[in-house]
Formats: sequence, structure tokens, C-alpha cells
Amino acid sequence: MSTPARPPSAPLINPLTGILLALGGAAVLSVNDLAIKSLSGAYALHQVILIRAVIGMALVLSVIWVSRTGFRQLRTKRWREHLFRVSIVMVSNVSYFLGLAVMPLADAVAVAFVSPLFVTLMSAVILGEKVGPHRWAAVAVGLIGVLVMLRPGSGVIQPAAILVLISAFCYASSHMMTRRMRDTESAMTLNFFVQVGFVVVSCSMGLMFGDGRLAQDDGLFAFLFRPWVTPPVADWRAFVATGLAVGIGGLMMSQAYRTTEAALIAPFEYVGMPMAIFWGVVIFGTWPDLTGWAGIALICGAGLYTLWRETRRRREVDVAAPSGDL
Repeated sequence: MSTPARPPSAPLINPLTGILLALGGAAVLSVNDLAIKSLSGAYALHQVILIRAVIGMALVLSVIWVSRTGFRQLRTKRWREHLFRVSIVMVSNVSYFLGLAVMPLADAVAVAFVSPLFVTLMSAVILGEKVGPHRWAAVAVGLIGVLVMLRPGSGVIQPAAILVLISAFCYASSHMMTRRMRDTESAMTLNFFVQVGFVVVSCSMGLMFGDGRLAQDDGLFAFLFRPWVTPPVADWRAFVATGLAVGIGGLMMSQAYRTTEAALIAPFEYVGMPMAIFWGVVIFGTWPDLTGWAGIALICGAGLYTLWRETRRRREVDVAAPSGDL
């Protein structure tokens, strides 16, 4: 087997371009959350994911076809790592969508935004990176925000919020895997194998549970085991929207992170929070309650503070570095 084509280093571009790509990507990806929540009341999760993956794969293959390295970049020797990463991404998506089906959109997105704090934890534990007291404090504040969103004082912790929390942990874990694989695997390769995993797992779930025999009235399990049905023409708009949103938004975010400093780009992902509140109000008629606003403020504030500290730290390192090392 020939050696995998090594993805070329992405040229640096104007930081404003990277910021605009991140803002656009986050806004487009918010459409995916909206479409999934809209479809969750009538379709099985694995049917939605299958249709989304097919549309997303078609988009990815089209981009690969016209790219400079073409389909050669799909050659890989890192099958085990791809399999592990795809499994993590799969658990992240399924747990998030199950939680999203029964939680207010803004609440679900807020809990999901704890993932940058998980990245900080994993960077220290797994990668051995030094994490200072300010960042540890931000992690603690963010986790307090998660407890607020879980609402333990109401007598029961929301299972849906726990699912979204699991999703955030898996999402952060997938970033760790991406960092391990980025030297030999292109963004297109990583995206392609994820879509393949979605297609395989969704088809398997459909064959085993597509008849709906395990379906229940409960919101979580109904979405997971509902029988497959033929979508009416009107619903195809939402299916196409989720497929295109993941494909286009994912490519925009990948390009932003490939060509611009990550610490500069990451804070702009939080545009997804006001977008979630906007969609929740306009489409579903739901506002976060006071407890929700408190949790949103703690989680987003801690995440943004962590990213600001990282940007400041890197600037200080760059200023202190001798010119010959730059």
C-alpha cells in the first residue's frame, strides 16, 4: 500500500478572513441544530443521520474531486485511529441529538459549549500541557454552570442535559484525536471517514430497529427507535438543510482553523449561542428561563475567558521570543 498523501500545510491568510469563516461556519452549523430539532418529532434519529450523512458525503466528495490532491488524500494506514475517532464522533452526535430533542435549543447548546473546558482538562491530563490557575478557575466556573443547567435543585437531574454533557466530552475527545492525526490526515480525509461511519451505523440501526418495534412514547427513546417513514416533500427542506449545514459549516470551520491561529478563531464559535437563542424564540417560541440564563452566562463566560487567556499567553510568548526563533 502506498504512503498516504500528506496534506500540504495551509498558507496563512488575513486573520479577518479566518474570523469571517469561523463566524459564518458557526452560524451555518446552528442551522443543523434547528433542522435536527425540527425533525426529531416525526423521524427516527438514525434515519435523519443517514440522510444527512449521504448529503454531507456527496458534498465532501465533490470538494475532494476538485481539490489539488484529489482522491489520493483518502489513502491511509491509520485505520484504527480513524475507527476510534469515528466512534467518538458518533457517540457525541447521537447523545447530543437525543438531548436536543427534548431540551430547549438554547439550553442544549449552552451545555454543549462546555467542550472547550473539557479540552483544557484533556490538554493537561492527556497531552501534559501546563494549565495555570486562571484556566483551572475557568474550568471550575464552567462546571458550576453545567450544574446549574442540570438543575439538581428541582429534585431530579435532567437526563437530556447529561446526554449533552456526554456529547461535549466526546466532542472534546475528538479534538484530541484530530491533533494526533493532523500530520498525515487532511481535513477532507477526517470528514470523509466520519460520514462513512454515519452511513454504516445508521444503515445497521435501520435494519435492526427500523420497524419501530422498540419505539416508546418517551421523547428520548421515541427519537432513537421510531420506525422509518417516507418523508413528505415539505420535510426534505429540513433534511437538505442539515446535510448542507454540516458539510458547508464544517468545511468553513476547518479552513478557519487550518489557516488562522486557533486561539484567535475559537471565541467566535460562541456566535452559536445567540443563534440558538434566536432560533429558539423565532421557530419554537421558547426563551431561556432565569436558571438557564445563569447557566449560559457561567459556561460561555468561562469558555471565553479561557480562550482570552490563551490568546494573551501566546502573544506574550511571541513578544518574548527572539526574532531568530520566529
